[in-house]
Amino acid sequence: MNSASAVIVGAGPTGLACGIELKRLGVDAVLLDKGCVVNSLYHYPTNLVFFTTPELLEIGGIPMTAMGEKPVRAEALKYYRRVADHYQLQIEQYTEVLRVTGEDGAFEVHARNRVGAEGVWRARKVIFATGYYDKPNLLGVPGEDLPKVIHYYKEPHPYYGHDVAVIGGKNSAALAALELWWTGARVTLIHRRGSLSGNIKYWIRPNIENRLKNGEITGYLNSRVSSIRPESIVIETPSGVKEIKNDFVFAMTGYRPDTEFLGAHGITFDQETQRPFTDPETLESARRGIYLAGVLVAGMHTNEIFIENGRFHGKTIATAIAKELS
Repeated sequence: MNSASAVIVGAGPTGLACGIELKRLGVDAVLLDKGCVVNSLYHYPTNLVFFTTPELLEIGGIPMTAMGEKPVRAEALKYYRRVADHYQLQIEQYTEVLRVTGEDGAFEVHARNRVGAEGVWRARKVIFATGYYDKPNLLGVPGEDLPKVIHYYKEPHPYYGHDVAVIGGKNSAALAALELWWTGARVTLIHRRGSLSGNIKYWIRPNIENRLKNGEITGYLNSRVSSIRPESIVIETPSGVKEIKNDFVFAMTGYRPDTEFLGAHGITFDQETQRPFTDPETLESARRGIYLAGVLVAGMHTNEIFIENGRFHGKTIATAIAKELS
């Protein structure tokens, strides 16, 4: 059986920041992640450009550099690998946490690694920094479980020459629709509201609006997909129900924290906002000894916490834990 003073569930930027701050205060910690380091960033679109400057992504006091004004995905991945190396963080990748048992000061974290072997980590404190990117918001329509339905857009090349539907009206949907069209896919954009989100990045908005206006990308606003079939999709539109030819569907409908997993571990939530109850001074949850970091704290309002501010949770939590363990 392994042991550490603290186990951090999640090795994204916020989890790394927690590990760094604990190490600075002399508290040994291990990070467990069911994917790779900064797994959610790895799953971002290949050509993603961050809507922020490099210094706002920095953790641990390590400067981040970028070739342009804004960093790209590859630069961010390299940066966080370098930070993990610099601080020699103990990270167990491809290790999924199954459950946490025990109580404050004597937790047991049960996990399974990539070859299926299960093990237990003993810890005095536990931090959940699992983000929200693993749980897509489902459409809840027949056929959503077909292999052609994709919730994570990566790159456009495999869809050249195909009929592709993109569902959503925010940045991720607009970017996916544009890149797919540029690469030679026949793209249909479907959004349940009458206009695209007002938060679409300023360099994307004119492009997607012009493609829709010119009919280069077919747009269905105030519309919803009612069913997905192997070779088509059915759309409810203001002018009636339409069935259109379709090869692939990108459901870019957002993501949410895994509240079921958190709830099973004694984390309680505000019914309206789905924000977990935490001590604002320490970010300790309703279950003593378990702390929440990053976007988990925001509940349904996932657009309130990003890497830029979630990274500061590490210092808050580490200070509280070090004080309790001293």
